[in-house]
Amino acid sequence: MQNVRQIAEEIVDREGGFVNDPDDPGGATNHGVTIHTLRRLGLDLTGDGAVGIADVRALSRAQAVEILLAHYYERPRIAEMPAALQPALFDMYVNSGANAVKILQRLLREMGFAVAVDGVIGSQTLAAVQDAARPDPVALRDAYGVARRTYYFRLADHRPASRKYARTRAGGKGGWIRRAEAFLSPRYHLSAAEFRERVAAWE
Repeated sequence: MQNVRQIAEEIVDREGGFVNDPDDPGGATNHGVTIHTLRRLGLDLTGDGAVGIADVRALSRAQAVEILLAHYYERPRIAEMPAALQPALFDMYVNSGANAVKILQRLLREMGFAVAVDGVIGSQTLAAVQDAARPDPVALRDAYGVARRTYYFRLADHRPASRKYARTRAGGKGGWIRRAEAFLSPRYHLSAAEFRERVAAWE
């Protein structure tokens, strides 16, 4: 079983280094930490009196891991989730912020639990998750992974500029889809044919 620091290290590896893609609403990012996060935390790493792109570039891998642990794992209370669900939820929180929790809350509502879809892990969501995880927490993790993949597909359906994150230029699974399926049991992975059918309307 991985510890949370190992999970954070893997997330940083997946995120890669500095990126400033104009099609990414998250803006400039380095090691998975966005410029918006640095501004919220007031991290003026260059000491020039402002938090900007230069500070994103200056962020070290080690600093990024600590930020992810403190602000994407501990602060949103992912640490209180069932162990089987934590890696997927942590990874998605880095990728999409509170939307990670909203996906879970919508899933819980579909399962019959009365929870608010507010992106906040509170006592209501925690209690519902604990009930939903019995007797098989891996089944809940897989259900969340499928819901996450569906979320990515729908984003790309409605925002053509985001399709490059869901489908490669060669027509295969893009980073978003591979990332969601990394936390899914193999039997729930889409085959190449199933993937092509799902994205056929994007042509």
